[in-house]
Amino acid sequence: MSHSNLLARSLKSVWHPCTQMKQHETLPLVPVVRGEGPWLIDADGRRLLDGISSWWVNLFGHCNPRINAAVREQLDTLEHVMLAGFTHEPVVELSERLSTMTGQRLGHAFYASDGASATEIALKMAAHYWRNHGRPEKCRFLSLAGSYHGETAGALAVTDVAIFRDAYAPLIRAGTTVASPDARQARDGESAADVARRAAADLEACLARDHHRTAALIVEPLVQGASGMVMYDPEYLRLARELCDRYEVLLVADEIAVGCSRTGTFFACEQAGIWPDFLCLSKGITGGYLPLSVVLSTDAVYDAFYDDATGRGFLHSHSYTGNPLACSAALATLDIFEQDDVIRANRARAQALGDAARSRFGDHPAVAHLRQRGMIVAFDVLTERSDFSTRFFSAALDQGVLLRPLGNTVYFMPPYVLDNAHIQHLMAGAAAALTAALR
Repeated sequence: MSHSNLLARSLKSVWHPCTQMKQHETLPLVPVVRGEGPWLIDADGRRLLDGISSWWVNLFGHCNPRINAAVREQLDTLEHVMLAGFTHEPVVELSERLSTMTGQRLGHAFYASDGASATEIALKMAAHYWRNHGRPEKCRFLSLAGSYHGETAGALAVTDVAIFRDAYAPLIRAGTTVASPDARQARDGESAADVARRAAADLEACLARDHHRTAALIVEPLVQGASGMVMYDPEYLRLARELCDRYEVLLVADEIAVGCSRTGTFFACEQAGIWPDFLCLSKGITGGYLPLSVVLSTDAVYDAFYDDATGRGFLHSHSYTGNPLACSAALATLDIFEQDDVIRANRARAQALGDAARSRFGDHPAVAHLRQRGMIVAFDVLTERSDFSTRFFSAALDQGVLLRPLGNTVYFMPPYVLDNAHIQHLMAGAAAALTAALR
């Protein structure tokens, strides 16, 4: 089948996500036919280095042989069974291993398919927890300014990205936002930790006023992704945990994007020395292979639902909950973390990634706030061009790299298989794309 025929068929029949389809009249779709490590290969044989892990999901390269083998083996035994009234070895083993990784602090796993669903589950659990404790008035939620937790109607209640929120405002039960600890907001003489303390003071004022009707605070630990890779000091998480305990508010850590070692530890919360009441994982948990999300919760949360009455149970279901194929991919992903000592190896890889970014962009006149947290590097571009993101994306493809800016923020979130040659190719492509996009 010809390249042009595939594109024409896709434009006619496929409604692509987060896309104004009319833009593809001038910005053609990229027909990908194969994946190979950090590379995507299109229908013309062009190789693109996947600098954003295909929307932050791919951890160990495309078509990873070890994950491939695990999924193939599972295919020969059990492809799916409903999890209501049934169970299976992959979901039990995955739940046990994740619990062990939290030191049994979060020992109960509830599964879904995607990050927004995990957010919905955590919010519903939090409100229902208080209802089961005889406090149904505690049913509202707090989130950070600029937060992103998904695009379903419930998740939009705690998502503070205007383009998503405003379009569907009539459908949303809006929550309350509190100040972001964005380190870029540092005043003269302030550190990132000082900004975190200022933001925590705003949180405290809000909790002092509204804790009686607040079920939970939800945060993206250390990095707020979709609002432009906003990075902040772990001090905020420490203070937020203290404040939530003091005011009897549950803490939800949305680690959908930042978990699985993106920030330098498997769970971002580890860097603050705290644990939430709920921890949401998705994206990288299966290595980018199959849809899966999980909400980990504490004994105290679980116990609030354990009762003879069905109405006191957690009332949420999903046909593919705990799918064995997805769980097998997740188990293979955890095996790679252990067998390859990935977190230690990523320290050196992150250093090389950051050094290369600083070398290319540290003194660039159009670059501001070059920043890094583990395997995430980002910078803001000083430009008045309203089409900067589209121009940069297209120019980067011409250089053989997949990078998709968030507005004027260019970021790198590559898979954990890059060597120095890959890193240099990625940064050289980004530098050339920046030059082209600013013309």
